[in-house]
Amino acid sequence: MEPKKFSVTSTGPKIQAFVERMIASAGFELQCKVGEAATLHPDFENPDIVVTFRGYDVDLLLANKAELLLAMEQLTMEMLHMSAEEHSRIQFDANDYRALRIEELRLSALTAAEKVKKSRVPFEFSPMTSRERRIIHLALRGEADVRSESAGFGSHRQVIIYPADMPSRPPGAPTGPPRPTFPPRGRRR
Repeated sequence: MEPKKFSVTSTGPKIQAFVERMIASAGFELQCKVGEAATLHPDFENPDIVVTFRGYDVDLLLANKAELLLAMEQLTMEMLHMSAEEHSRIQFDANDYRALRIEELRLSALTAAEKVKKSRVPFEFSPMTSRERRIIHLALRGEADVRSESAGFGSHRQVIIYPADMPSRPPGAPTGPPRPTFPPRGRRR
């Protein structure tokens, strides 16, 4: 059996040192711990390493949908020169945010699927990360009456749920409700 490319023994000290430098540079009151991942949701995420945070400034990490936590995770992956396929091997977490977010996304996907089944109108999620889009797709894999697709580009990529027999929107087609049109500006009479 081939050893894991990313393990607490081989990669952990490098991650610990890098994250501690980020924390110190930002002046945060945080402690981090690099450890073996306990797989709570093996169907959705199965990382090798988890970096957990605790301390006074944890709420800053979790603000705005954990934007700072995810940014620190991304910087660490860049430092390790991880390919996109390897990104799921490492996970940053605080206050069980990731487990709670997985459950939130799973329930949102199932609720949206029921809405699409009843209305036969596609449902569009707000843009989200590739990891979160993957969770939506996996949550719906057993739903025969609907299908999910990712659409958009870059940070505007989102999941759209369609009735199973409905064609997809053409690439570049507008998503969301139509924008209102206003008369041209000019002199008032």
